[in-house]
Amino acid sequence: MTATATHEFAERDHEVMSGNGCWPRRPKSATTELVGYGAGVMLPQQRTEASTARKRFRIVLIKPSHYDDDGYVIRWFRSPMPANSLASVYGLIDDCAQRQILGPDIDIEITAIDETNTRVRVDRIIADLRANDNFGFVGLVGVQSNQYPRSLHIAKPLRDAGIAVIVGGFHVSGMLAMFPNVMADLQQALDMGVTLFAGEAEGRMDEVLRDAAAGSLKPLYNYIDDLPALEDAVTPFLPGNSVRKTIGNVTTFDAGRGCPFQCSFCTIINVQGRKSRRRSPDDVERILRKNYEHGIDRFFITDDNFARNKDWEPIFDRIIKLREQDGMDVRFLIQVDTLCHKIPNFVAKAKRAGITRIFIGLENINPDNLLAAKKRQNKITEYRNMLLAWKAAGIWTYAGYILGFPNDTPESARRDIEIIKKEMPLDVLEFFFLTPLPGSEDHKVLFNKGVPLDPDLNKYDLEHALTPHAHMSKAEWEKLYRDAWAIYYTGEHIETILRRAQTYGINILRLAQIILWFAQSLAIEKVHPLQGGFVRLKNRHERRPELPVEPVWTFYPQLAGEFAIKHARVAAAAWSIFRIWRHVAKSANVPYTDQAMTPVTEDETQRFELFTHNKSAREAVVHARKIKLLTGGADQSPLVPAQAGIK
Repeated sequence: MTATATHEFAERDHEVMSGNGCWPRRPKSATTELVGYGAGVMLPQQRTEASTARKRFRIVLIKPSHYDDDGYVIRWFRSPMPANSLASVYGLIDDCAQRQILGPDIDIEITAIDETNTRVRVDRIIADLRANDNFGFVGLVGVQSNQYPRSLHIAKPLRDAGIAVIVGGFHVSGMLAMFPNVMADLQQALDMGVTLFAGEAEGRMDEVLRDAAAGSLKPLYNYIDDLPALEDAVTPFLPGNSVRKTIGNVTTFDAGRGCPFQCSFCTIINVQGRKSRRRSPDDVERILRKNYEHGIDRFFITDDNFARNKDWEPIFDRIIKLREQDGMDVRFLIQVDTLCHKIPNFVAKAKRAGITRIFIGLENINPDNLLAAKKRQNKITEYRNMLLAWKAAGIWTYAGYILGFPNDTPESARRDIEIIKKEMPLDVLEFFFLTPLPGSEDHKVLFNKGVPLDPDLNKYDLEHALTPHAHMSKAEWEKLYRDAWAIYYTGEHIETILRRAQTYGINILRLAQIILWFAQSLAIEKVHPLQGGFVRLKNRHERRPELPVEPVWTFYPQLAGEFAIKHARVAAAAWSIFRIWRHVAKSANVPYTDQAMTPVTEDETQRFELFTHNKSAREAVVHARKIKLLTGGADQSPLVPAQAGIK
């Protein structure tokens, strides 16, 4: 099930007490718990007397992981950040427990498991629910397409044991949004007796829990065409002991849902809609205060594009008040578009509101590719203005770059990365395959045309070549993906990134650590950095059912060897980047500039390769000039470090 509140990571009202006592505290539910079955089952004697004396309705929420290329579940000792979908559904069910929607004699108990950092012990779940007469259910939440096979593998033994299972998330919602009939992969779940949930769960959880308690779950709950309002919705929340299984003290929430743009590769617009729905500033304050009192002060706001949240300014104003008047040192990563810098006060207020990092869907620097993907809002003529605005504010920039657009070739993609290195002041650049995600327009068009699509949903993780390409073989495309990371993160360019960041007043030691993560994740762990974590954990029984279980005498020696080799490589890479950082840090008082940091000028469209590297780039420049002439628009003032007071 899902509250579909995030793009790739996650996707509601409890009032909490602030530091000054102005918010009434809700009583904590005595029967709400957060334990992982991988860490051990909560024993009966650990439950309160009130809980054991009453009937218990057991709910196990699982955010599934997926399999690596060797068929093993991707799990870490510490994963990057908690899934917002898990927090959303947890919050909704906890609200149901608080309101006793099953009656005063039934306690609702919740267990939340994020499989990226906690082993899912299906046998223990079965035993625990069997001891409770199967009174409860297992919910697989926020399931993306690449997690769908793993979800069904978890669901099968549960269904065989007579346990109710509900599956929801972007895959279920996206497929039902784009196709009029139930497709084969969803039918497979229905044939197992799994209940499917499509759409967002706000306002619907009471119905689902009552049906489950009565043993009358429907095969399908489809709310994809009935999107709820978010103002005054239940607060998404996970207790601190779950957040502390991640790297850093970071959690996630959505301030809004939906996106007004039409990118053909995106699932958001088809699952969450194109109309902006948003939480109020009061809602956001409740979320922040509730997490803050649990010691959580770093947040990823999962809105696909926070800049198009119509209440961005009152939300920023409220956060600014919390930071500057109430002393709450909260900080954020947000996702924005490439035109957000043109919104008056957006960058300046983002800085005051504690935005320390932004993610931008740069996607490509070839205008023909952007047009083919309906990414019309991305203007290469605005890229440098946008990046310099964020750099002048001292805010890190992450950007996503897609490889495999129709006009890409191995040669053109490599050239484009070199242009970005030289002419665009980006910090962290990450690469993805152009992927026809189920729920996107691209997937529907290709499917209806009969274009061959890889049948293994586990590969729909933005890290595999899944369709034929006009200018590259599959092997060439995959090699380009591997090479792209090495091309961008050379020792020379890492030094350049750090020198630029130091000039703009950014903490370059922390940035160097993030660069290590992004530069080495694929090479060492064979996963994208966003799927990476700290210390890979494997269990030989956690493998795709169609693959054999490896014998003890080969599995463990190989695992030990991998562990030693990987950590030796990490140490070597860390030492190399540390030396670069130390060299740059020693020159902190030496002025630095380069081509990417120069103020935007009118004549750079003739001098920079960004605007001259192909015909479509040159045509984009001509078009921008025509628009400026017709509208009488004026260029924004150039942004340089001195203007932002950065030494």
